[in-house]
Amino acid sequence: MLTDYWPLFGLRVTTPRLELRVAGQDELFALVELAGRGVHDPDYMPFTTPWTRAPQPAMARNALKYFWSLWANWSPEEWQLMFAVVHDGEVVGVQECGAKDFAHRYEIGSGSWLGLAHQGKGFGTEMRAAMLELAFAGLGARWAVSSALLDNAPSLAVSRRLGYVDDGVQILAYEDGTPRPLQRLRLTREAWLEHRTIPAEIHGLDACRDMFGLADEPSRDAVTTTR
Repeated sequence: MLTDYWPLFGLRVTTPRLELRVAGQDELFALVELAGRGVHDPDYMPFTTPWTRAPQPAMARNALKYFWSLWANWSPEEWQLMFAVVHDGEVVGVQECGAKDFAHRYEIGSGSWLGLAHQGKGFGTEMRAAMLELAFAGLGARWAVSSALLDNAPSLAVSRRLGYVDDGVQILAYEDGTPRPLQRLRLTREAWLEHRTIPAEIHGLDACRDMFGLADEPSRDAVTTTR
């Protein structure tokens, strides 16, 4: 089986309403179809890279190239994990997390998006909570970082609801040359534990722990919820 050689495809995180599964070819098709139906109001760009503005089929092809590159470029020293977020059997969005030299730095960054039809239902908070369960309880992270444009109130609200605090502002030179401020955010392990209210379970991590640059066993201070 493919999972014998690429065990990441067996990694899942489940919450009361959602399943985060590492996207395979079927999920990739569902995701590009979902993105094509809209991810945000056309009059507002919430992403630092405006990938949704490309016309079809270029947008879908660019997305697929990006998704495939995550597999091809994976290494224990630098990795980017993309989960398809599934609700009642339907793919509703993406939750990513990634790290450089995680085995020494213990810091994970993240990004996400939901299809327009699935926004406003609390999925953004729940899927980020699932990712944080993997980061802190599964992999033994000490910090999680994120960022959002300063005018992206929904994304900032999700971060603050989960315990992130402001960690500085960065100014981006946007596609038309307009400067846009980006809010950086940081979550400590202690703050995560204080805000950990959404139950989540991790499945299939043991088989791929070495792909994250980790030893066979979780760190001693990990909060174990894996299966």
